[in-house]
Amino acid sequence: MTETKSNNGLKVLAGLLGVVLLGVIIYTVSLYQDKKKTETDLIHEKGLVVEDLNSLKSEYDKAILESNATNEELVSARDNIAKYLDSVKTMKADISSLSRYRRQVSVLKKEREQLLRQVDSLTQSNTLIAMQRDSTFVQLEKQTVFNDSLVVQNTQLADVVERGSALNLSKFNIDAVKERKSGKLVSTSRAKSTDKFKICFTIADNVIASAGDREFFVEVLDPQGNVLGESFNKSNDSGASITYSKTTSFYYENKSLDVCDYINKPAGDFQKGNYMVNVYDEGLKLLATNRFALK
Repeated sequence: MTETKSNNGLKVLAGLLGVVLLGVIIYTVSLYQDKKKTETDLIHEKGLVVEDLNSLKSEYDKAILESNATNEELVSARDNIAKYLDSVKTMKADISSLSRYRRQVSVLKKEREQLLRQVDSLTQSNTLIAMQRDSTFVQLEKQTVFNDSLVVQNTQLADVVERGSALNLSKFNIDAVKERKSGKLVSTSRAKSTDKFKICFTIADNVIASAGDREFFVEVLDPQGNVLGESFNKSNDSGASITYSKTTSFYYENKSLDVCDYINKPAGDFQKGNYMVNVYDEGLKLLATNRFALK
């Protein structure tokens, strides 16, 4: 009887232990599954954080490439995200760390939006400045072309005025003369009878020429091509030069003017042959040429 009760007690105890063991096994399995699920969730969350950081970094890379000039704030923000990426990739995932990085990602997104707005504003300003600059360059080019055109026109006008204001001869005569005892001059064609050459010319009227004291240069060449007279030299700004016989001075008042001058014979008589007389203005422009012969 006593033995039967003892066996029954052992059976009951064994049953209880079995129930307890089964409960422990079930609890252990449940804990393991919860741990695995938590680890999986943490890995997934870590992947999401890495994905968000990579997305932010890519957006900064794109913004930096599209920026006309290097933006130090964008570069600095991009470099900070790269550091966060390295930290997240190497860290051991846990809820506390991932929560901290999640909050940091949210802050970085707001910072990105603010920086990109600033970059857009700067880009628009730079575009406007570039457009204004281009417009200014176009206007400057137009003004330069216009100024060049004015310079050409003014140069042409100055040339026209200079040519128009130059004095010209309307008449030019050479006469070999003999001076009588009375002082009267008579024409001659004989070399031995000639005492001097009378050179006369008429200056045409010119309303745009400068009035005042003027001078022409008379060059007389004998039959051998030698310059009669004292043979003065004259050069202009262009480097041209002449050797002339005499300077003829006069006062010009924009009206037609008759001017005469004389070339005296040399130490001996004038030679027989052909003579040539040239008249130059103050700029050494040849105004007229005349030839005559002595017998």
